[in-house]
Amino acid sequence: MRKPFKPIKLKGVRANIGLEKLYKKCLLRQLDAMHASIMKWVMAAFKRNEPEVAVLAQDDTPAHQLQKVMRQLKKQWRSNYNKGAPELAKYFTKSVHKRTNAQLHKILKEAGFEINFKMTKAQKDIAAAIVHENVALIKSIPEQYLKNVEGDVMRAVQTGMDVGTLQKKLQANYGVSKKRASLIARDQNSKANSSFDRARQLELGVEQAIWRHSHGGKTPRPSHVANDGKTFDVAKGWYDPDEGAWIQPGELINCRCYSEAIIPGFK
Repeated sequence: MRKPFKPIKLKGVRANIGLEKLYKKCLLRQLDAMHASIMKWVMAAFKRNEPEVAVLAQDDTPAHQLQKVMRQLKKQWRSNYNKGAPELAKYFTKSVHKRTNAQLHKILKEAGFEINFKMTKAQKDIAAAIVHENVALIKSIPEQYLKNVEGDVMRAVQTGMDVGTLQKKLQANYGVSKKRASLIARDQNSKANSSFDRARQLELGVEQAIWRHSHGGKTPRPSHVANDGKTFDVAKGWYDPDEGAWIQPGELINCRCYSEAIIPGFK
């Protein structure tokens, strides 16, 4: 009689840091170009029409001139992002799917299983959802940035702000958008990896997994740290007492947790 097989704990499929850095680089490259354009044209228009020195007709005030410049820049950069966002989102999603499959294939092979993955309907649905979410997030970067820039420029006209002060405010806006772009890359990389990994686990018949905390980040969630090493239901998720909801690893914003699948034993 053959001996029964004990449950096998697989290594976790973790988000690829290299892909996160590449995604971040793409987002920042576009943001840098937009910021350079804003600094060039807005500051040039503001210097020509500084409130305290401008002598213009009533219908051609500094505010009116700057509004025209902002309208042109917003139109240009919204168009640029609208064209580029879908392609970047598709590339990112395809890359995460490819790396997740390759990593899981290697993990299974090391455990003695040889499985060739195919793109299932569930995987296609997940990919479509990831693309949709990332297109929206990518487009939100210029929307937030340009809204803040326009607000600062108009307030500068209202209050008679000098060029140097406005320049500092625009640089601060850039810093905020830069941090947000970095968060999007990190957060979406973790979410996409977790979504594809969970779908594969369910397709392979995996019902239980071990929750793993990444032990990264400056402010880890206490409940996630406490849950490290505990088993949870893959289909249902884990009930996070701090959230008051059932969640999956990597689902919450900036969560870097992942899971280690458990292949059940059999006789």
